[in-house]
Amino acid sequence: MIVKNFISALWNAFPADLEQHLEHVLDTAPRDCRIFFRADDVAVPGKAMARMLEIFRTHEIPLCMAVVPAWLNASRWQELRAMAKDSSLWCWHQHGWRHHNHQTRGKKGEFGDERTETAKQADIERGRDKLSELMGPAFQPYFTPPWNRFDQQTAAILARTGFHAVSRSAGEGKKVPLPPELPDLFINTDLHTRNETDPALGWDALFAELEEALATGRCGVMLHHQRTNPAAFDFLDLLLQKVASHRRLHAVGFDGLL
Repeated sequence: MIVKNFISALWNAFPADLEQHLEHVLDTAPRDCRIFFRADDVAVPGKAMARMLEIFRTHEIPLCMAVVPAWLNASRWQELRAMAKDSSLWCWHQHGWRHHNHQTRGKKGEFGDERTETAKQADIERGRDKLSELMGPAFQPYFTPPWNRFDQQTAAILARTGFHAVSRSAGEGKKVPLPPELPDLFINTDLHTRNETDPALGWDALFAELEEALATGRCGVMLHHQRTNPAAFDFLDLLLQKVASHRRLHAVGFDGLL
């Protein structure tokens, strides 16, 4: 298992007007705007995972957790269940098979065009069956692909293997259209895998991304708890506090988007 723990620059310096700026951005949301949160690379219990769950539980905000099947075992699942406690807030769903890049050219992907249809379907079904066996009724049949992308062949596989929807990056819909029976619950705001090297530029880009996403009436926020520091969790706490009390925002899970 390989997880990058690089902390984006913006989490090393907060702007002085952070709370006011955040409130201004959230106030641009249209009436009855839906917002959802998706945490990727879930499977291994730890302090960051526990802190993330605590924040969502405190503000009673749903969280869709993309679980890497190959990383999960029975003992880890028991620890995660103990951390999360039984709650209707959580949507445990599938994040590929083992988060392994199979592409030798272009962008990374676990389910790209350099694998056979048979191999891709085998990994998808193996991951689905493992999570279903370990999690029982807690597992929900949604699919988040590693690196937020897959090819057209994979879209057809997911449609015929019982998944209710997929969650990718917003721009993937134009590149790889989905069958009509497979909704795309795309994310359009990235909290933690940001590449800006200057904190001020990072904050400007994040707020612009958030405002643009809210303007569509549906904002999907991607989290990576391994790439957080205390400041990142402080911001997440503030964000969820503002979302929970905002008159125009309605926090939902995947089921609230269908």
